[in-house]
Amino acid sequence: MFKKEYITIPNILSVSRIVLLPILFIFISLKMYLTFTVAYALLGMTDMFDGMIARKFNMKTEIGKHLDAYADLFFFLSSAYFIHVLYTDYLNPNMTLFFIFMGVLFISFIVSYIYCGKIIFMHTFLAKLCAVLVYFLVISSYFFNTTWFITFTICAYIVTFIEEILMFIKCGKNIDTDTLSIFSVLKTDSK
Repeated sequence: MFKKEYITIPNILSVSRIVLLPILFIFISLKMYLTFTVAYALLGMTDMFDGMIARKFNMKTEIGKHLDAYADLFFFLSSAYFIHVLYTDYLNPNMTLFFIFMGVLFISFIVSYIYCGKIIFMHTFLAKLCAVLVYFLVISSYFFNTTWFITFTICAYIVTFIEEILMFIKCGKNIDTDTLSIFSVLKTDSK
C-alpha cells in the first residue's frame, strides 16, 4: 500500500539509486568510462545522503530502511559487475577470495532466514565501511591499479558477513538492522 508519508527525500534518494542504475550500464556499453566514473560517484553519494538526511531530520521509516537496503544491494552487486567488466586485471588475482566472500554472503542469507525468518541486510559499522570501500574502489580503479585495494575490500566484506552471521545466531528475530556491531549485542546482553 502506497502512503503519502513514504515520499521523503531519503526515500527518493534510495529509489533514485535503483532507477538510475541502468544508466551506468549504458555508459559502460558505450565505452564512456570517464562519464561512467563521474555518474557512479554522483549516484553513489545518494547512499550517504539518504541516511544522513533521514537521521538529521527524523525521517527514518521502516520502508526507508528496506528501500535503502535494496538500493544498496542492487548498487553494490552492480559495482562488483562493473569491477569485473572494467577492471578484470585487478580482480583476477582475487577470484579465490571473491568466491570465499560469495560463500560467506550466501551462508549469511541462509542463517538470517533460519534464525530471523527472513533474509536481512544489516547496517553495521563494518557494512557501512565496506560500502564506502567499494564506492572508492570503483572510482579509484579508473585512475590506479587497485588489485590490493580489492583484496582488502573483499577481506573486509568477509569479516562483515561473519559478524552478521554471529549476530543473527545471537539475536534471532530480535535483531535490529541498525545494530552497529556484535560488540553492541554482547554489551546489551551483559546488562
